[in-house]
Amino acid sequence: MQVHPRQRKNPLRRSSDRLQWWAARLLLVVAIGGVPAALAVGLAVHQDQARAGREETATRHPQTARLLADVPVAVGVTTTRAAVAWNTDGADHRASAVVTAGQPAGTPVRIWLDDNGQVVPQPAGAGEAAAVALTAALLTATAVPLLSILAWRGVSILLDRRRYAGWDAEWQQFEPQWTRRQPS
Repeated sequence: MQVHPRQRKNPLRRSSDRLQWWAARLLLVVAIGGVPAALAVGLAVHQDQARAGREETATRHPQTARLLADVPVAVGVTTTRAAVAWNTDGADHRASAVVTAGQPAGTPVRIWLDDNGQVVPQPAGAGEAAAVALTAALLTATAVPLLSILAWRGVSILLDRRRYAGWDAEWQQFEPQWTRRQPS
């Protein structure tokens, strides 16, 4: 129930009406505050992802390896895991790495190694950090107003139940006088 500010002194206005009015204003402020919150979340996530990407770049290095066997082509699959081999410091190494499907054995492929010589994913780039940050910002910008609407609906339902219970109690008290029935 929306109440115009001039009606605040209305003697028929219940405390539940006042509570609903204030809840609406508070939740509107929270919903509008979701925009700056989304920007803050997006910036924080971007900074965190960019820092993680820099750390990955500092601890991972590319290596050229060769496929040990033909990589079959599968419908709808662009990458798959395959056995690769490379030589570092005169030592032969073998591992499984993600490669493009449909390549013959012996094809050179780029893999990434950590400081321990283990095959790891390619370091995250700036584009990935921006995509994750944008996703987080959009989720926040959507979630805050949605949660405000759900909270508003919940408050309205609870207040309506309280008002209906009050009306039922008053009706039980006055209905026998109006209908000239005896209470059952």
